[in-house]
Amino acid sequence: MLDFRCAVIVAATLFPAGVVRAVEPAAADAASPAAGWNVLRTHAFLPADFDDEVFDRLWTVWPEPDRSTAEAATPLDRRKLMFEYYGLVPTPDDPECRGRPLGYISNGGDGWVMTCLACHGGSVAGQVIPGLGNSHYALQTLTEDVRLVKLQVKKRLTHMDLGSLKIPLNITNGTTNSVIFGVLLGALRRPDMSVDLSHPVLQVLDHDVDAPPYWNVKKKSGLYADGFAPNTHRPLMQFILIPSNTREKVYGWENDFRQIHAWIQSVESPRYPWEISEARAARGRTVFEANCSRCHGTYGPDARYEQKTIAINDIGTDRLRFDALTVEHRKWMQVGWMSRYGEDRVIIDPKGYVAPPLDGIWASAPYFHNGSVPTLWHVLHPQERPPVWKRTRDGYDQSRVGLEVTEYDDIPDDVVSPAHRRRYFKTTLPGKNAAGHNYPDDLTEDEKNDLLEYLKSL
Repeated sequence: MLDFRCAVIVAATLFPAGVVRAVEPAAADAASPAAGWNVLRTHAFLPADFDDEVFDRLWTVWPEPDRSTAEAATPLDRRKLMFEYYGLVPTPDDPECRGRPLGYISNGGDGWVMTCLACHGGSVAGQVIPGLGNSHYALQTLTEDVRLVKLQVKKRLTHMDLGSLKIPLNITNGTTNSVIFGVLLGALRRPDMSVDLSHPVLQVLDHDVDAPPYWNVKKKSGLYADGFAPNTHRPLMQFILIPSNTREKVYGWENDFRQIHAWIQSVESPRYPWEISEARAARGRTVFEANCSRCHGTYGPDARYEQKTIAINDIGTDRLRFDALTVEHRKWMQVGWMSRYGEDRVIIDPKGYVAPPLDGIWASAPYFHNGSVPTLWHVLHPQERPPVWKRTRDGYDQSRVGLEVTEYDDIPDDVVSPAHRRRYFKTTLPGKNAAGHNYPDDLTEDEKNDLLEYLKSL
């Protein structure tokens, strides 16, 4: 945690006008989606978080009755239970969970290395979809259990084990504190990406966010909930900026991330797999185009989308994400290598959140930037959003279009294990408010029902 004001001062003094910057490698191969997918599935940009032995022992530190259930299971069934417990998604070609999950690859041996697909490789209704946000991922629970097992078997702790002692990785399963990961890792770098560990501690606002689907990236001019970062490959690299990855490594991996960005932009949204009423959807399209399209664009043969930012006081959704990234935080990207020293546009003072494209919206529950709303029906009924909800593993609510959930007034008193409490989304926690986006209040119930049908078709 570093004082970001100091980072900005360093940036201004190290790179005034006319100063020669570090020599960068020339652009390499043309970007290819196929090459990008191969990089994601084979190239380890980070150290391994744990190894096979540690993973195989994780169930032994589970709370009851989970531990006894795992102990009584066959080895293969136990492995499936472990994938489910930690929200790990099997690869499409390995539904039996015999190998590593979608978001982890080998370090060349028995180590498990996290990739982008840990958060951006999810499943809906049991269907694995690379590029969909992983709304199951229990990263904090996984890391806590890994650390405990490593201490038991006397294995070295790694950056995730140590970092999570001070920085929450997530409060609720399916969301992560990824924005602050990027802020803190970036604070360890000079503008040219060389490592600098000398800054004092920075105060940050930890908060969970929901991983958006990759298939909408191609339509956007800027990345992230507020659209402040340029839609290029370099900002994707901020999450590998651990100090052991030197500037030279980062520069050397740029073409790999150029390929990854090409793959991301090639991802297509999935089609709704169940029946859609054509008559209701047609009426819903009229409702949508009269009330929603000015922010979210239009769809079909003449589709159009222009990225628009909605003022924070207008949209009214939880503002902790908006407040957590200050002007000083954003300037780090503006003055440095991530934006080609300002050649790529960085918005340092956005006014609110981006109204995203809605392609494949049926598949990307939960909704809002913090993942606080479980179904599209709840999006359209602001007063009915539950204060606490818990999803099933693979259930899909076709009538309300989104996660199959049980609603609560609060987390039940008998749920005491931190691992179990993270399975409940509590909207009164910081950064998790489900209020806002009250525009549907202007619609009749029939209009909402027709609109819901149309949204399935996008």
